[in-house]
Amino acid sequence: MYLESNFHVMDSFEFEYGRVLENVEVEYKTFGTPKYDEEGFITNAVLFFSTFNGIYSFLRESHQYIMDNGNFTDEFYFIVISPLGTPGSCSPSSTGLNYEFPRYTYIDGINFIRQFLVEKYKIRKILGLVGEGIGGYIVLSWACEFPDEMEFIFIVNSAAKVSGYRFIISKVLELIIDSTEDYYTEGYSISKTKNLIAINALLFAHSSSKKIFNNLNNDEITAIFEDFNDECIFRDIYDFKFRNECSMEYDVVDKLGNIKAKSLFVGTNDNYFNFELDMLPFEELVPNSIVIKQEDKKENYYFEEKDYDPVGEDVIAFLSQFK
Repeated sequence: MYLESNFHVMDSFEFEYGRVLENVEVEYKTFGTPKYDEEGFITNAVLFFSTFNGIYSFLRESHQYIMDNGNFTDEFYFIVISPLGTPGSCSPSSTGLNYEFPRYTYIDGINFIRQFLVEKYKIRKILGLVGEGIGGYIVLSWACEFPDEMEFIFIVNSAAKVSGYRFIISKVLELIIDSTEDYYTEGYSISKTKNLIAINALLFAHSSSKKIFNNLNNDEITAIFEDFNDECIFRDIYDFKFRNECSMEYDVVDKLGNIKAKSLFVGTNDNYFNFELDMLPFEELVPNSIVIKQEDKKENYYFEEKDYDPVGEDVIAFLSQFK
């Protein structure tokens, strides 16, 4: 489904540590049907936050199946927001501040969206938050910090903290970025481009499962990587740096008990997130939660119709509670 981008400009936004940016842009997309209460407030808003790259994505692959069989576009009003720090919305690259952009946290990211919702929409309470991968970090942080602001959360392949293997990957990204010889200069450079290619290579290694990569020969992997790199080449090194620093501080494990929303967690076989270590613990740590493992049926890097898994029915059953 292709969605047209819309833009809203907030007069200003204040970060946690006090710095204020003016004329702050927010990119957003919408689909579905808004419903209103007697006072004119939207009652069925569902916010979606994607994984870093959607090529190997449960939600991307199951989206049409879930929508076709759940009739959710008539029941929910979906708002897809480009978070703070990402191009389209206020970010190091889009503002031109680059390395001088304010360092931000997930609390800043949540407040950025909350302020946008107040300014743009009449929403007293969000119906649901949906997040995949690092998009799940925003959802979990929000549900922990402001537990009365949503009725449900739906998380796919995410975690409650960046630690262990993920922290090592973040440290590697940090080292690559810090090795950029002309990081503190303006504009294009060979050094920045080479390091972006190295970053993309690292991200590519986590864009699918071990099973999929083992089914490919080296020539196929090379061809797919070149396509992946072509998609990612215009990403910005400053956007990477600030997002990486934000993620390295992410840890909501001790706050998961605060969550009041009904919660669904779906885990698959992912190179970056481990079902047993990252997703299964939510069953005990998050009240009123359901945790489901999706069996890995995929045989190819790109999605095929036969790759659908019955877990889609569980997702439909969960979301149908809130129609």
